[in-house]
Order: sequence, then structure tokens, then C-alpha cells
Amino acid sequence: MIKSKELLPLTGYIHGGCSPIGMKKQFKTFIDATALNFERIYFSAGKIGLQIETTLENLKKVVSVTTADITVE
Repeated sequence: MIKSKELLPLTGYIHGGCSPIGMKKQFKTFIDATALNFERIYFSAGKIGLQIETTLENLKKVVSVTTADITVE
């Protein structure tokens, strides 16, 4: 995770408007493995208040996504 104060200078994004698509720099994208259990997933479209609904398979066509157990208990 990138600290909020480092976000804009590093990525060009404002807090709340980050998205795995359209990145100015290709950061690694991880998604919790539980996403595999759902037919459709939702994520930020890069603008505050705007989301994208798609399948994980479709997301993987445009972004290199790694599924992992990232749940914190």
C-alpha cells in the first residue's frame, strides 16, 4: 500500500480515485483469492464514486492480476 501523501506524486492519482486499470506506472495488482468465488467483481474506475463491474477473467485481459490470500484478521 502506498501512503496517501505519496500517492499523487508517485502515481498521478488522488486518494479514492486509484484503479488497477489505466495506471501511469505499472504497479503490481493483487486481489484477494476470494474473488475467484464470485461471478462478478467491482473495483474503482479511477474517479471518486465511479466503479466498474466485470468478471475477474475480463480484468485479467487488461491488467496483470495476481490472486493471493491477503485477508487480514
